[in-house]
Amino acid sequence: MKLKGIGAAEGIAVAKLWRMETVDLSVEHLTDRDPEKESVRFADAQHKATDELTALYEETLTKDADAAMIFDIHRMMLEDLDFCEGVSGLVASGCNAEWAVKQTGDMLHDMFEAIDDETMRARAADVQDVSGRLIRILKGLDDAPPMPKEPIVVVSDDLLPSQTVKLDKKYVVGCVTRNGSVTSHSAILSRSMGIACIVGMGDEFDKLPQRGTVAIDGLTGEVIVDPNADELALYEKKKADFEEQKVLLQHYKDKEAITKSGHHVHICANIGSVKDAEDAKKAGADGVGLFRSEFLYLDSPDFPSEEKQFQAYKKVLEIFSPNQVIVRTLDLGSDKQAPYFNIPHEENPAMGYRAIRICLDQPEIFRTQLRALLRASVYGNLHIMFPMITSVTQVMKSKELMNNLKAELIAEGHPVSDDIKIGVMIETPAAVVMSDELAKLVDFFSIGTNDLTQYTLAADRMNAKVSNIFNSEDPAIRRMIEITARNAHAAGIWVGICGEAGANTTLTPFFMENKIDELSVAAASILKVRRAVCESEG
Repeated sequence: MKLKGIGAAEGIAVAKLWRMETVDLSVEHLTDRDPEKESVRFADAQHKATDELTALYEETLTKDADAAMIFDIHRMMLEDLDFCEGVSGLVASGCNAEWAVKQTGDMLHDMFEAIDDETMRARAADVQDVSGRLIRILKGLDDAPPMPKEPIVVVSDDLLPSQTVKLDKKYVVGCVTRNGSVTSHSAILSRSMGIACIVGMGDEFDKLPQRGTVAIDGLTGEVIVDPNADELALYEKKKADFEEQKVLLQHYKDKEAITKSGHHVHICANIGSVKDAEDAKKAGADGVGLFRSEFLYLDSPDFPSEEKQFQAYKKVLEIFSPNQVIVRTLDLGSDKQAPYFNIPHEENPAMGYRAIRICLDQPEIFRTQLRALLRASVYGNLHIMFPMITSVTQVMKSKELMNNLKAELIAEGHPVSDDIKIGVMIETPAAVVMSDELAKLVDFFSIGTNDLTQYTLAADRMNAKVSNIFNSEDPAIRRMIEITARNAHAAGIWVGICGEAGANTTLTPFFMENKIDELSVAAASILKVRRAVCESEG
């Protein structure tokens, strides 16, 4: 029987499946508790959870410093103001601490899950992990039982980061989960540990037996239950090929991405934080093709100050100097909401009050970000990019505000670079149609294939019912890219791809035919994309 999930960590594994037993974290809703006593219980659980996470951090640090940072994040989550205030409010009303933790954790989990960004959705699992740890401690329960000492593929509804890090690489050769995403911290840990991982199996997960042998492919997401002799032989070959490809891929780490016809392409990284920038640098990125600056807002309980933003931009610019760092200005709204913005509910938020529309409507917010960016510009090669553009007027107004702020900062004595490049996201059909005029105003285009596909095909990217229509390889999307690239090059500016399609190597030959100048992808995809470019004729 063949099943299908989402490949999250490359690798081939054949072994007995082992279902991970989960600790009972169900809680009763009690409403007659003493608030003072429950507050003390919660505080004690916080202290114990911190001790456990510190031990996990130190243990993981000896193996993988990057992976260890996940548990540092969990320690910070224990002290998160929104989380603590949520629990305290429920406890003050007479609820038991367990229920207060669960309710607050579920609320934050659902908030992160609703965001249409893989990096932010990964936070949902972190909240679940931290909440579960606190509930387990409050209930006085031990952690999950140990795993068997033989090769196994771990099967579970989900794998939390604290569970994943305890997987013994000597015996655990793969893991399969019903839920999860490719950017969840468990998937990240699996990749760092070299364990094949398949996530998001959904209803297919229910077809897995209680016991038996499975063969899994962490790249394709394929799961074969009780493979026959021919299937076993095929997977042995796939495993040998995979190990060979891993070695070959490393040859591209320091190699320039140049097609066989001589077209040079910059392979850059999509990031959301300083930590992401460090990871991308290690992975061999040529620069940053998309710094999602809205994460500075989503990670803050209030509007982040000019100084806080300046420090973040400065660090990323320094990490990649002298290579480019493209910072996309604030792209909140739609699926990405920060409570303190007080954006009213909209029937169709994807086409509503978001991104550049908010920034031009509330210039005091835009001013703070642009001032921080301009101050940071002297620390590296800064490119500023405006999102959700639909008209020439939006670009002209944004550039005017930026120029005024530049003069303002210089008058205040702040140095500002004279060589800041300005670009726009091409992610709406309007921007494609007007790309010949937009190209006269900017230094570069970056095509956001995620939203461009959604708007062009009238297919909500969050709606599973139309997922068969949402296809970045659709001929209409290809034509949109062709038009944009042609108009950019005619005006003498460069054009890149920063949407998910950039990492789709089946599209690489098409991108090269249209002389796309830059591909910006997740750090984990950099080497495979670089190889695809080098092997392309374009």
